[in-house]
Amino acid sequence: MRYCTRCVYPANHPLGLTFDEEGVCSGCRIHEEKDQLPWAERFEALRAIVESYRDRTGRHFDCIVPVSGARDSHFMVHTVKRELGLNPLLVSYNRQYNTRVGIRNLAYLRTSLDCDHMSQSPSPALLRRILRFTLNEAGSIYWHILAGATVFPVQVAVRLKIPLIIWGAHQGVDQVGMFSHLDEVEMTRKYRKDHDVLGLEAEDLAVASGIPIGDLEPFRYPSNEEIASVGVRGIYLNNYIRWDAKAQHEQMIATYGYESAPQTRTFNTYEDVDCVHYSGLHDWLKLLRYGFGKVSDHASREVRLRRLTREQAIDLVAQYQDVPPADLDRFVGWSGISREDVLAAVERQRNAAVWTRDSGTWRLGDAVTAHRGDAGVEAVRLGVVEPCDYRVTPSREPGVPDDRYITIGRGYVDAAPAQGVVPL
Repeated sequence: MRYCTRCVYPANHPLGLTFDEEGVCSGCRIHEEKDQLPWAERFEALRAIVESYRDRTGRHFDCIVPVSGARDSHFMVHTVKRELGLNPLLVSYNRQYNTRVGIRNLAYLRTSLDCDHMSQSPSPALLRRILRFTLNEAGSIYWHILAGATVFPVQVAVRLKIPLIIWGAHQGVDQVGMFSHLDEVEMTRKYRKDHDVLGLEAEDLAVASGIPIGDLEPFRYPSNEEIASVGVRGIYLNNYIRWDAKAQHEQMIATYGYESAPQTRTFNTYEDVDCVHYSGLHDWLKLLRYGFGKVSDHASREVRLRRLTREQAIDLVAQYQDVPPADLDRFVGWSGISREDVLAAVERQRNAAVWTRDSGTWRLGDAVTAHRGDAGVEAVRLGVVEPCDYRVTPSREPGVPDDRYITIGRGYVDAAPAQGVVPL
């Protein structure tokens, strides 16, 4: 397997990587734009775009912001409301695999920033039907989340005639350099189908699974005619802001009391704390398919942001990548699929091109840990300029175990000051 000489990404990244003559991947090269572009000018370009969508009457929402109880939600809403002065409608898809931390974060986000919010919660029975198919046939426990979270904001935009959707970071830009920031790529149905939902739109799933298309309405992307009638467009903030998820989360911890939490299979305690499975079973499936997991995503980003050396990144991969998911039994209990059937479905996803069997034990055929001394690393090395310290914040519910899904949680806290950390 070929690995980037700067970060720890392999050539088989599912979004697609290219390498230059120095062995540096396209993701690292596009990432260099973060230290080259005039970001103050880029932000003014963003301001000019959103200004044309501002409702001067004050009676309507200016835009939609998709949110959850983690990731970049706090920073996105802070930017949209406090920096751009817009009136956003917050929209979220209920993934069902919610943690207490995520539910609290979402409630405090809505209250602290004083925003209206809409959510969609499909029937758990429907989700279990979908899940049985997507796990067995596509190796995914996350299809309904990826599909729902990327389509519900578009459905709301069409239904309420709010043409502007503001997303956070475009994965194709930030991870693999699929586009330049200057391309100002926007959300498209094609990218969603090709890279977000495993090539399965609602109509495709209905045909393949036998689930009636009417039942899959929560996942149906609006038609081109519906989108055109409203003029819906989705822009990404990372094309206009120097995107640094770690620094942004720490700003939100200081400003709004965002809660972080330990993750089983990565050192990153800031992202994806809202989901029981994202950094657990879901990430394990990714490892079996591609030979790398979220820890490689996170470590590669920190190398590019000059917080880790390549060798430190490899050490973190070695520390976390093979950690078994701690959430399997919780998934079995909710899904109704036996542990044996789940493990059998998981094993079917193991990619023989990256895994080999040795004396009854599966091993990565060519892990990044075998590439510490690759030729050309020194020539393209970035110097470390700050430490890569992630911290775990105190819980707002100390002593309360986070040992089950919180399917529906409290929407708002009782009171909040105009700015700053919300008191308990």
